[in-house]
Amino acid sequence: MADDRPVPLDEYPVHQVPLSMKHVATGDRNAYDRCIFHVFDHAGHALLILGLGVYPNLGVIDAYATLRTGDTLHAVRACDALGEDRMRLEVGPLRIEVEEPLRRLRLICEDELSYDLTWTAAFPALWEPHHLQHRGERLTLEGRRFVQAGTVRGVIRAGGACFDVSSQDWTGTRDRSWGVRPVPGEDGGRLAAEHPTEGFHWIWCPVRFEDRFLMIITQEDADGHRSLNDATLVRPGRRDRQLGWPQAEITYRSGTRRPERAVIHLGDVRKPMELEAEILTSSPLAVGAGYPPADDWQHGTWQGRGWVDRRTYDLTAPDPRAAYGVTDHAARFRFDGRTGYGIFEHGSFGRHDPSGFTGFDSVAP
Repeated sequence: MADDRPVPLDEYPVHQVPLSMKHVATGDRNAYDRCIFHVFDHAGHALLILGLGVYPNLGVIDAYATLRTGDTLHAVRACDALGEDRMRLEVGPLRIEVEEPLRRLRLICEDELSYDLTWTAAFPALWEPHHLQHRGERLTLEGRRFVQAGTVRGVIRAGGACFDVSSQDWTGTRDRSWGVRPVPGEDGGRLAAEHPTEGFHWIWCPVRFEDRFLMIITQEDADGHRSLNDATLVRPGRRDRQLGWPQAEITYRSGTRRPERAVIHLGDVRKPMELEAEILTSSPLAVGAGYPPADDWQHGTWQGRGWVDRRTYDLTAPDPRAAYGVTDHAARFRFDGRTGYGIFEHGSFGRHDPSGFTGFDSVAP
């Protein structure tokens, strides 16, 4: 018999539905609530990606951290049974402490890859567009997200290297999302068979400048139809400015779909603007970080109580997972006479007519 007693969070007046905070309002197995952080230096020497997620209807909590230094990727992942205290964001050696909501968080890992970082918001959190995705008649993804950029200070250690993280020379971005998102282990059945993915083209790009924050997001199908679109400029003390329909020109490394630089056209016909991106270093999310199509661990999959896994990857070796997943690129940006730093997250696989890609084996000339 299930234990359905109140949990600590039920003490607070935060309920949205007539259920205990132990439960979510949907019975969908794919319900999730998680976060991702990017911490990187402005010279491209290190890129730390970390996150934590809970999957209430699967009874799972997990977390991960990856650090790219040179051509080596250090990774630690952890999984455990989801407990009753939802304000305790800790799995194995990985921990997130909310010191001041939407303002200051502490990020900790006590393992072979270790860090102790204080992340401080530089700008208010910004809502991203409501994200919907279908396969045939079925809603497969519905997510609500906010994004934020800030400064970071502390220390990171791995593989004998030590990085002193300063707010002057490092940037930190983060994303919080919740809703329903596919978790491995479910057979897609007829809808998956009759509605295969022909192509997917994605850009997610938060950029921090000294006096402003810029967020760009696009998702396109094989024929270029756009299902997600936003370009918003945040300036403290002023109303957020919408910058129209972003159009990206991406220069790929020959024989790949790996971007080396990009220009994103913004604004309107009266005052066109350009965001230039120069890639500093990259980390494929399917390697170490648990995003599809990872084959050694993916988010939400039950690994057993107290599971901790440590890996080191050689990023000079070709990896097919990287070609069919999303990659996060730490980048230097130029916009309106300013230089800033952020993430150019990009995934392009299958057909994409606007880019000239004809199928899954199609690459840049």
